[in-house]
Amino acid sequence: MNPIPYGKQHITDEDIQAVIDVLKSDYLTQGPAINAFENAFAQYVGAKYAVAVSNGTAALHLAALALDVKEGDKVITTPITFAASANCIRYCGAEVVFADIDEETYLLDIEKVKQLLQASPKGTYKGIIPVDFAGMAVDLEAFRKLADEYGLWIIEDACHSPGGFFVDSNGGKQLCGNGKLADLSVFSFHPVKHIATGEGGMITTDNDELYKKLIKLRTHGITRETSLFENTPDFACGMESEVYPGWYMEMQTLGYNYRITDFQAALGSSQLKKADKGLQRRIEIATNYDNAFKDLAGVKSQLNELYAEHSGHAYHLYVIQVENRLGLYNYLREQQVFAQVHYIPTHLMPYYREQGWKEGDFPIAEAYYKRCLSLPMYPSMTDEQQQYVINSIINFLK
Repeated sequence: MNPIPYGKQHITDEDIQAVIDVLKSDYLTQGPAINAFENAFAQYVGAKYAVAVSNGTAALHLAALALDVKEGDKVITTPITFAASANCIRYCGAEVVFADIDEETYLLDIEKVKQLLQASPKGTYKGIIPVDFAGMAVDLEAFRKLADEYGLWIIEDACHSPGGFFVDSNGGKQLCGNGKLADLSVFSFHPVKHIATGEGGMITTDNDELYKKLIKLRTHGITRETSLFENTPDFACGMESEVYPGWYMEMQTLGYNYRITDFQAALGSSQLKKADKGLQRRIEIATNYDNAFKDLAGVKSQLNELYAEHSGHAYHLYVIQVENRLGLYNYLREQQVFAQVHYIPTHLMPYYREQGWKEGDFPIAEAYYKRCLSLPMYPSMTDEQQQYVINSIINFLK
């Protein structure tokens, strides 16, 4: 059996041709492929706006900047996430405050968030960053209600969940990143994600003002919109004039170069056309795992009942918990099955330990970490490969 990774990209001839077409065009960056990708992605998730950027971390950083996160602010997030979900707040000089996860879903526990908010005067916290961990959609309806009560903004970290959804209290299907409940949502297009552009990210929103800020912040804080110019046409032209010259632009705030290229965007647009098919295959793989492990002693999966009743899981990851995680991990590697761990609790990374966090702060997250293992999950995985993975796990647990 050839090596089986926990995740990988699936690139087709159509994807390759899309990139070649851009490489032969006049624009390698700041061209029409970017706008086309943004429009297609906004339509896919049901949002009014989408802003393509260089990676998911850039998306998180720009989202925090657009919401004016600053020194002295406190923002709540989960410890079971990639470090960027917390780091984006630190980039802005603000303080990250972690809250524990739910034992069954592995998502940020809203009850623990409530406890933090209730224990402090209103205004202590500025925002919440819930994460659609593994592809399971956070109940943003509940988080939105809580956020509104305390005057908080929400950044939905949807890097794991394009195509995912939850069902709201009215029976409505709320797609991850649709802009209806979170102020901003962020996505990643790393190769192991649903849509791969090499590196890349997206921010979605329904908020007109936040969209304008994101566009400006993405490109050095520069605008070419004449209606937004602050200097006069006389200054711009260097002589008396009633109109701005074609060359003129203004840097109005301190921004960044977080642009995506046209060939990355073209690859993203091509991948997006196959996103639903890829998601369906992920669901099939997850169902096979569910059926294989439901009666297997010693294996615990993410709460599957919730998927069917309340959530459309996007299955970026398929996570199990086992008692001897290290033993199973090493055994699978011997069988050429390269499982992974998601995640080492962020609050126990050395950087965040220096901020005062310590072992014992979040017992559910820490207990989860000691047992969690992400199994291979990607659309091009064959039934034969998956059965090999399943058999290997069963053999180890005998």
